[in-house]
Amino acid sequence: MNASNKKKILFLHGLESRPGGKKPTFLKEKGYLVLNPGLPKSSFEESVRIAQKAVDDESPDVIVGSSRGGAVAMCLKPRGAKIVLIAPGWTRFGVDIHEGKLTAESAIIHSESDDIVDFEDSVKLANQTGYPLIKVGADHRMNDSDALEGILEAVEWLTN
Repeated sequence: MNASNKKKILFLHGLESRPGGKKPTFLKEKGYLVLNPGLPKSSFEESVRIAQKAVDDESPDVIVGSSRGGAVAMCLKPRGAKIVLIAPGWTRFGVDIHEGKLTAESAIIHSESDDIVDFEDSVKLANQTGYPLIKVGADHRMNDSDALEGILEAVEWLTN
C-alpha cells in the first residue's frame, strides 16, 4: 500500500490509554495511516469535540474507538467513515443509542472475559443496532494476538 492509497483510521483510545498504544501501532504496522489524537481524561465532551474535529478535518475511512474511545465514537457525525467499536463503554458514559447518531456501517468487538466493560452492554448494542458482534480477546485490554487480528479483520471487512 503506498502512501497515496492507504486507508485512513482515526483511532480513539480508552480512558487509561494514550496515543501510540499497541492497537493503533498494530494497525499502522499493517499499512494503515493511523491518526491517534490525545483525548483528555478530564472531559468526555472535550474528547468528543477533539474527535469530531479530526473527523471533519481528516475524513478518515474508519473510526476505531476503544472502550471510552468507543463511547466517544458513538457520539460523532462520522461523515462517511465506518466505525469499529472495541469494548465500547457507552453505558458508563451515558451515550444514548436512540439519538440517531449511529448511522455508519459498524462492527462491535468485545471479549466475553472483559472485567471492565460489561460484555452484555455490547450484546444489547448489537441487538438494538443490528451491528455484528465479534467475540475475541482475552480481556478488556484487547491487545492479545486474537483481539488484534479481530480488530484488523473488522477494519478490512468495513473498508473492502
